Amino acid sequence: MTDRIITIVDGRRANPIPPARPRPAGRVRDSLGRPLRDLRISVTDHCNFRCIYCMPKDVFGPDYPFLPRSAVLTFEEVVRLARVFKDHGVEKIRLTGGEPLLRRNLERLVEMLARLGGLELTLTTNGSLLAKKARAFADAGLNRVTVSLDALDDPTFKAMNDVDFPVGKVLEGISAAAEAGIAPVKINMVVKRGVNEHAVPAMARHFKGTGHIVRFIEFMDVGASNGWRMDEVVPSAEIVRRIHAESPLAPAEPNYPGEVAERWRYRDGSGEIGVISSVTQAFCGTCNRVRLSTEGRLYTCLFATSGYDLRQLLRRGAGNTEIHDAIARIWQVRSDRYSEIRTAETAKARKIEMSYIGG
Repeated sequence: MTDRIITIVDGRRANPIPPARPRPAGRVRDSLGRPLRDLRISVTDHCNFRCIYCMPKDVFGPDYPFLPRSAVLTFEEVVRLARVFKDHGVEKIRLTGGEPLLRRNLERLVEMLARLGGLELTLTTNGSLLAKKARAFADAGLNRVTVSLDALDDPTFKAMNDVDFPVGKVLEGISAAAEAGIAPVKINMVVKRGVNEHAVPAMARHFKGTGHIVRFIEFMDVGASNGWRMDEVVPSAEIVRRIHAESPLAPAEPNYPGEVAERWRYRDGSGEIGVISSVTQAFCGTCNRVRLSTEGRLYTCLFATSGYDLRQLLRRGAGNTEIHDAIARIWQVRSDRYSEIRTAETAKARKIEMSYIGG
């Protein structure tokens, strides 16, 4: 029966797709009443960094079993799924990885998605290859880019990325994106106690007045390989206090319902920052995001332990209606609220790695 798909693929457990239910009237909502709005698509599980909070070298070494090319969704398969998700009310698609710019000819996928119309197309990258690709992405129809940058001084940044990559190359990528018209650029900084919290004021200071937006992210227990401990989390409230002491801040309204970052504007009108407080101020109640892995597994939470195999539906010839209904059923039974129920024990669970499904 097609309603009972359950397989083991590449060592990752697949959930059975829920059985048929009555078609919902209007926009599909999960079991907690949350609509589906954002789709995050991982286009590769490879990365050229080994960030200590995401792909630590002791786990993701030279012998790590990355996905074979045959397992990875083609651009055509990605676009087909994106079209179905758009029919469900998805308004924004974010391309992630791994490092998405390692996927060859990624600008072609951006162009193909742009042709669907009515979608905000965004990309998250470590910025290492962005200077070379920014213009091509802009021409293809990319709307926004987010760059991960965990410090502005080379010693700290290199300690975080663990491949001796310099800050200057990432800053070049940010400038290239802005020059290509993909602005404002958002800069994501994961803050880990004892490693880079000292770099917070300098990061805020550097981008203040540039039009770009820095978002400070609490160190999270994503996956099972980053050695997460609660005492290494720097609460976002502490980050806001430190920046406010130097440059006074005032709270700002969210741009849209379910926005992940809590916004703070500089009182002198020189821009804004954001904080993402998944650990200390859970925002599960408004989460409207779903994640598609590199080989077509659907995950309904960043902290999931397993997903739903959509690639099998695609490659056995399922029609768009069948895929549409399968996605609806998956979303309707969704009840994830991991950050609200996080404990020391749940943090030890064998969750999917962030490098596999994107942040």
